[in-house]
Amino acid sequence: MAAPDAVIRPAVPADLEAVAEIFTHYVSHTVITFEQTPPTVAEWQRRLDDLAGLGLPFLVADLDGDVAGYAYASPWRPKPAYRHTVEDSIYLAPDQTGRGLGGALLDTLLTRCARAGMRQMIAVIADTGSAASTALHKRFGFAHTGRLNSVGYKHGRWIDTVLMQRALTTDHNG
Repeated sequence: MAAPDAVIRPAVPADLEAVAEIFTHYVSHTVITFEQTPPTVAEWQRRLDDLAGLGLPFLVADLDGDVAGYAYASPWRPKPAYRHTVEDSIYLAPDQTGRGLGGALLDTLLTRCARAGMRQMIAVIADTGSAASTALHKRFGFAHTGRLNSVGYKHGRWIDTVLMQRALTTDHNG
């Protein structure tokens, strides 16, 4: 289902309280993220500033002035040779899933990362038993590239991660 009423736009500082609230839900109640302590609004501001400094997008899905979800791309690894590869992160408010917002965010994120000169996007997806995130990424051209077994331990259980990857450009110049 599409989300025609959502505006996908760059995040601004005023959005970060809602971003923090959305992420806190997933930290506290799920194994979707391996974070165990929710970042503060100040920490989200640093992340927003750091990504902007790298020319990487941090987006929100705005529904009539409310942040219904967010997505950003961050460096895949800190070593210089990885500088053209990013990892995506997409989170929706728990009451906003199933409306097409994840797809709208991912579509815009892919476009903006390609424009920023990124070449590859990696998705690291916690294997929670739900296929929603892998299905979303597959729909946008990501291919399954691997599985890391029992690499996270949260809420009393070991969790695998699924790795997916998608090319953003065909430019081979570094």
